[in-house]
Amino acid sequence: MEGSREKNQQPLPAETAALSPGQISDEATLFASPLPIVGARKTTTRIEVWSWYLYYVGNSGLGPFNFAISAWQNLLYLAGWDPAYPRGTVPCGDGVNSIVLITNGLSFACQAVLFLIVGSFADYGVWRPHITTAFTILTWAVSFAWLGVEEPSKWQAGTALYILGLIGYQGALTFWTAAFPGLARDLPEIKESETKLATGATDQKTHDNLDMLARNRLANVSFLVCSLGELVILAILAGILVGVINDDPNSNTRALSIVCAYSAGVWILCAIPWLFYEQYRPGNQLPPRTSYFTVGLCFRLKQTFIYLAAYFFLGDCLNTVVIATLQNEVVSYDTKMLNYLLIDGIAAQAIGIGLFWAVQKKYTIPTKTMLLFNAFWILVLCAWGCIGITQTKFGFHNAWEFWAYQAFYGVSTNR
Repeated sequence: MEGSREKNQQPLPAETAALSPGQISDEATLFASPLPIVGARKTTTRIEVWSWYLYYVGNSGLGPFNFAISAWQNLLYLAGWDPAYPRGTVPCGDGVNSIVLITNGLSFACQAVLFLIVGSFADYGVWRPHITTAFTILTWAVSFAWLGVEEPSKWQAGTALYILGLIGYQGALTFWTAAFPGLARDLPEIKESETKLATGATDQKTHDNLDMLARNRLANVSFLVCSLGELVILAILAGILVGVINDDPNSNTRALSIVCAYSAGVWILCAIPWLFYEQYRPGNQLPPRTSYFTVGLCFRLKQTFIYLAAYFFLGDCLNTVVIATLQNEVVSYDTKMLNYLLIDGIAAQAIGIGLFWAVQKKYTIPTKTMLLFNAFWILVLCAWGCIGITQTKFGFHNAWEFWAYQAFYGVSTNR
């Protein structure tokens, strides 16, 4: 039994391989190279990988991330219109955007606390698949519940649904993504390369390059499949919206709720194969002197903490400020227009993913270099938004800017 366990273990780095966990004094090294999994490794199958891809098509954020914020913000706008003017023509100043920004801040704070508590279960222990399922079902329920929130007077219920849906979506996405290292590690070509490395038939650099490209292939193909699948979903949605939206002023509000429920139905269809074909893979063992509730703290990995902080600020700037407030306001919460803008962004995203992956594969560009390249263009978009603070001619004040934003963001950064 002991020999079988050793065969299934992943090697520690050379500088720590000769030490037992209790002898490793550099805790950052230990956390960066977690203790190996327990149990037999299961070779990743083709149908398992494609089921994983398909799940992402459903969990693309169409309802809880893209349209729920529009549905909720639209309710706030209609509930807060100035009674001195015709209904819905003059909002109450900047109150709607303020509520959106404050609520998003509270939602992110709840997510931070929640994922500090349960986030470690994504990489350690045996609970990851069950937590993925729980978050997924929560988001489905919330998305269907939007069908009961079609009146401005129910904006409080819309607030609760938006927050719960966002937490469920982010949780499901996080724990789905956590399956990625195990899938990549157990690919047939990676296991074959590990055998060659152990026998001296290949060197460490060649193995590492193969491992890097295999991981990037899985990631990029999942994004590409998601983009292409989402384009089909959005095209069908465009036809649905033509039939739902009419001269009735309430039809646009009803359409936003229908979109949220539609996204849940699509997600259910896309998630079923993954729930059946995922091979159960236990996570890593907890490092010494840690628990599930302390291993998620980033203080031992200072660069990781800085990375997460930067990721939060940049993501919040683009997704919350640009998409959740400015774009919705400029297009007046028009569901059809929001759908067309999303098609613009997703189509550009598919092109960008294919282009970036082809370049990376051809020139064997490291993942970090690609990440830094993407991050630079995110900063460019943020700088463009800052220009709009001092004047109103441009800087995310016009509809054409959001068409350009979606295309630019999709090609250069949305990967």
